[in-house]
Amino acid sequence: MMNEIKTLGQLKASNYKERPIKVEMAENLCTKIRNNENLFPYIHGYDDTVVPQLINAILSGHNIVLLGEKGQAKSRIMRSLIHFLDESIPVLEGTEIPESPFAPITLKGKKILAEFGDSAELKWISREERYGERLAPGAKIGDIIGDLDPSRIVGGEPLSSEGAIFFGLLPRMNRGIFAVNEMPDLDYLVQVSLFNILEESDIQIRGIPIRFPLDVMVCFTANPEDYSRSGKIISQLKDRIGSEIRTHYPKSRKVGLDVTRQEISLPISFPPVKVPEFIEEIIEEITIQARSSHLVNQKSGVSARLSISNYEVAMSSARRRALKNKEDSAIVRITDLGNLFASCSGKIELDPYRDESISEYQVVLKLLDSATKIIFEEYYPLKKYNSNFNEISKQIYKLGKIEISDQMPVTSYRDLLKEIPGVWDLLHEKSYDKDDTLFVSAFEFILEGLTVNQKLSRRRLGEISSFKTVDLY
Repeated sequence: MMNEIKTLGQLKASNYKERPIKVEMAENLCTKIRNNENLFPYIHGYDDTVVPQLINAILSGHNIVLLGEKGQAKSRIMRSLIHFLDESIPVLEGTEIPESPFAPITLKGKKILAEFGDSAELKWISREERYGERLAPGAKIGDIIGDLDPSRIVGGEPLSSEGAIFFGLLPRMNRGIFAVNEMPDLDYLVQVSLFNILEESDIQIRGIPIRFPLDVMVCFTANPEDYSRSGKIISQLKDRIGSEIRTHYPKSRKVGLDVTRQEISLPISFPPVKVPEFIEEIIEEITIQARSSHLVNQKSGVSARLSISNYEVAMSSARRRALKNKEDSAIVRITDLGNLFASCSGKIELDPYRDESISEYQVVLKLLDSATKIIFEEYYPLKKYNSNFNEISKQIYKLGKIEISDQMPVTSYRDLLKEIPGVWDLLHEKSYDKDDTLFVSAFEFILEGLTVNQKLSRRRLGEISSFKTVDLY
């Protein structure tokens, strides 16, 4: 085992081959491609767009900037790059930053090598320890590059010596990957320092005549609008970034659902909750509609977190009902989607030029209705089922109105079905009548579908929704 090697002499005897970080990543990537491995297992929808560009960038030894709106997996991609690093590498023991045991770059590392030679002790650092990330807003040059350490100067270190320096996060990622989120928000002086690193692969601190040739891959993320805005980023820094890669939102509902299902995280799992396929599709379609709605600020973008949060709240609403009714399991109903305003708030930025009389709550309801209409049309096309819809509408007209609630039991829905037998035909055709819980969710789906198709009118008061016929056919 390589990790059992503890000294430089043992490392030399093992014929270990040290590689620069970008060579290491490119060679490991080649191996993964030859072995047909999944290069980015937790990234969906980028196989034909972003991933080929990432491969080209790594094989070219480029530093990278990922341009995209919020919720497009930019940070996830950067963090996934560690999988192209070796599992662990040896570095000199006793130095502040990870240093090559063959060619240390700091004065302290050089002294250790000169004093101990092949007896110099090593430590092995994992690929996870070789990744560092910093959020740009508020980051100062001392945080990222380094600065003079007053305590060391007080302790006797000469002001102009290397020993007086406290290294920032980037030098501490020597032999690894350093990532910066929201690059346009970087302080101007930090940008100048990064320009020097990308150009010369070294750092200089406070004018001290010391240069450190760093071996590091640098990645950035940025919103395309901010990145292209004049004055936000110095042109020399842009020019030194090897590859600019554009991310995007999922191009299909299926891909969006794959992301949502993967990212769901709830603190409890009992009682178990089932989510019908049509409910999942409505939740994802809400996000899709928000990304094209004139009421939503498209420059801000609509993150995948909208779908994830909505999915989690819908499940929690169903779980709350099951707990209250002392049931062993639950299923998400359409009525549960009435609780999504809390999870939508803060994730949808309204268009500043919209009619100001339209509130955020109304926008969410419009998105929900639009999504429901689209999904309902896919399950029950109007051209094919219009006569069924009219028959159900007539039956409800005779009843005056019907009421359902978030807490209504299955037996009450069975009683309603006797009053509105036209619903049974639609349920039976999709086999929704075979399971009690699915039957309830599908029943509500049909009522809601008739509402968004203007066959019924709906009024919601608290947890109770009442439906009436709009027109008598």
